[in-house]
Order: sequence, then structure tokens, then C-alpha cells
Amino acid sequence: MSAAVGSPTPRTVVAGSGPSFARVVRAEWTKLLGLRSTHVVVVATVGLVGFLTHLSASASSGDPGFVPTRGLADVLPLAFLGVLVLGVLVGTGEYSTGTFRTTFAAVPRRVPVLLAQAVVTAAVALWTGVLSVAAAVLGILPAAASRAMTPDLAAAGVPALLLGSVVFLVGAGLLGLAVGALLRRPVPALVAAVVLLLVAPVVLSFAAEAGNDPMAVYDPENPPAATAAVNTVESFTPVGAGAALTNPGGGGLDGAPDLGAGGSALVLAAWVAVPLTVAAFRLRRRDLV
Repeated sequence: MSAAVGSPTPRTVVAGSGPSFARVVRAEWTKLLGLRSTHVVVVATVGLVGFLTHLSASASSGDPGFVPTRGLADVLPLAFLGVLVLGVLVGTGEYSTGTFRTTFAAVPRRVPVLLAQAVVTAAVALWTGVLSVAAAVLGILPAAASRAMTPDLAAAGVPALLLGSVVFLVGAGLLGLAVGALLRRPVPALVAAVVLLLVAPVVLSFAAEAGNDPMAVYDPENPPAATAAVNTVESFTPVGAGAALTNPGGGGLDGAPDLGAGGSALVLAAWVAVPLTVAAFRLRRRDLV
């Protein structure tokens, strides 16, 4: 007598199935916070912002027209470098270590991984921005106290400056992620990000000066055509948008359209969305190497 053996129940395979997006976000969050580099970048960024703001405020505290909160605008925009590097490291980390094979075996649709990385990068950049703002405010307190002054954080333009600084940092972090995910290699991604955000504005500035008559009297209301053209281009760069966000009410560059905080935020969002979309398309359509 032999026992009857039934046919095994076939497994139903759903095309495109995989972990939920919430689980992917939790996994990316755990990976990001598990990296020592994340904590180093956040602590270094916040610490440098506080220290440099303290130096800037202390150096100008002897001026008759000293206003403690003016030092915030001098240093806070520099914090974008830290979150930019953090974003690049997140975007390239899976490829430089080879762990992308394991990750995409668990999440075959791939694109949710990139979106989850964007979510966790934005969260860490937001946290870094809030801490940097707090550190900058603390940095100006000793200089203000030396003049028996209390920084007026509710003064005109100051809340917008603080909020714009945080928005700029979140945008810089996401831009770093987008460039990293697009290029997949840390060094080329860092070089591309530095050229885009640091070198390009300097080159544009030199180009404007080279195109002007050095003997002509400069009129901010009617700048030379070369200056107006270069300033217009610069207004639409990530750094130009960030400068507008951290200088609310500044009126824009000479001869360039005043995009305001809302327009500058949209420009920065476009700089994030375009490379991130291309990276997602490449991730979905091309083989991974």
C-alpha cells in the first residue's frame, strides 16, 4: 500500500511584488542611521555653523550698527555643503559597497528604494537644518550679550531667513542624492556636485566681469548687459536659488528677475526633480553594474 501524494500547491507570483514602501523606508532609515558617516556629517555641519556664526557675530559686535541676527545670513547658507555630501553618500553607497544586489533582490521594482532614500535623506537634512539654525542662534548670543542686546528672532525677514535656510539644506541634500544616484560613483558625483554648486557660480561671476568695461561707472539699476545676463543665469542655479531663500526680501541680483522665496524654492525643486527622475528611469531600464 502506498500513500497518495498530492500535487504541490502552486505558488502565485505577483509581478512587481515586494516589500511595502513603508518597510523600504524603514530599512533605508536603519541603514542611514547605522552609518558613522551620517552622524559625523550632521555633527560637523551643526558644530561648524555654530562656531562660524559665533566668530562672525563676535567680529562685527564692535560696529556701531551691530545687529546680532545679521550674522545668521552670513553663515547659515554654508551649511548646504554638509548635507550635499550626505546626499551624495546616500545615492552612491549601495553601488560603492556592492550591497545594491541584495537590496534590489529584496525590492525588485528598484524605484521604491530610490524614493525611500529620498525620504530619509530629506528627513536627515531637515533635522540637520533645524539643528544648524539652533546652533547659529546660540552662536550669536555671546556677541549680543556683550552689547547687552537680545536677538530679535521675530524681526522682519528673520523667520523667513531661518525657514529658507532649512528649505535650502533639504534641497541641497536631495540634490546630492539625485546626483549620486545618477552617477553611482562617489568621486564623480562629488566632483559634479562641487562644480555645479561651487565652481559654476565663480566662473559666471568672472565671465560677467570680463564682459564689462572696467572704466564704466556701475549702476545697479541699469547694469551692463553681460552682468544682467550672467545674474539671470545665476538666479536659476541651485546656489542662486539658495541665496534667494536665505536672503528674503533681497530683491534678486542686479538685472535679473526677482524670483522671490516661492520661485526660488520651485527652481531648487526642479534641480532636484530632473536628475532624480533621470536616475529613476535609468534604475528601472538599465542593467546595474
